[in-house]
Amino acid sequence: MRSFTAVVNPAAGGDAAARLIPLARLLREAGAEMTVEYSRSLEHAAELARTAADKGHTVVAAGGDGMVGGLAGALAGTDGVLGILPAGRGNDFARQLGLPEEPDRLAALLLEAEPRRIDAIEVTTPDGGSRVVAGSVYAGVDSVANVHINRLTRLPGPLAYYLGPLRAIATWRPVSYRVTVDGELHEERGYTVVVANSGFYGYGLHIAPGAAVDDGLLDVVIIRHAPKRLFFAVMRELPKGTHVHRPVVEVLRGREVRVEADRDIPYGADGELLGDLPATARVLPGALNVIADPA
Repeated sequence: MRSFTAVVNPAAGGDAAARLIPLARLLREAGAEMTVEYSRSLEHAAELARTAADKGHTVVAAGGDGMVGGLAGALAGTDGVLGILPAGRGNDFARQLGLPEEPDRLAALLLEAEPRRIDAIEVTTPDGGSRVVAGSVYAGVDSVANVHINRLTRLPGPLAYYLGPLRAIATWRPVSYRVTVDGELHEERGYTVVVANSGFYGYGLHIAPGAAVDDGLLDVVIIRHAPKRLFFAVMRELPKGTHVHRPVVEVLRGREVRVEADRDIPYGADGELLGDLPATARVLPGALNVIADPA
């Protein structure tokens, strides 16, 4: 029987504490040990995760993509096992892993599914620091939208993820990007660059439909400059992933990606803003041990 430590983000937009109650009850009724820890920050959450993993507990990230990315960074490269309770506003990495929202189905998965090895992303910043994340790194109109979304904390997820991009697009000016993929330079003027391990971001947008979390590669999606009416057409296609068939969208693949811009552009990862470009992302094959839907 597995033992679990749930690390809870009290500020998660999906009310992580309330979502955890039925799951914790089901796990305990099944005979599992269940400990609950409340985090004060992502740094504190990472510390709690490492302590729990050292005890042999499966660490359950109870929150959104930011919490998942933070705990993934804490456990990457170790034998620690990560489980996820989707309890944020976006829950995009949980969506990629096929995790159910129903407490009974999720409890069964946490108790019975064998952990599997998946990739992670290491992001190197201009100051020489680095951070490990799970889902994707993005820079452009989407990271500017991230700035606006983070200011709309009192709104429900769907509304915040609708208004944030609208505000970003309304004031957007094209950027000249330099994207280097495994040493090959691509220069594009455009809206955004996404370096994806997971195919989903931005509340269910299937930005990189060909991405797989266990292929040892990163999918690089570049949306080139086009009239805003065409960009809105691309946005309408993002939930189904059909945007990749448009000439304005380019998809590349590689193991290491450097993104630069001709002006100050913020970049984010897993729903958290990390700084301004340039940034370098490289895949860490098999770095994470997670519980996911076997299918």
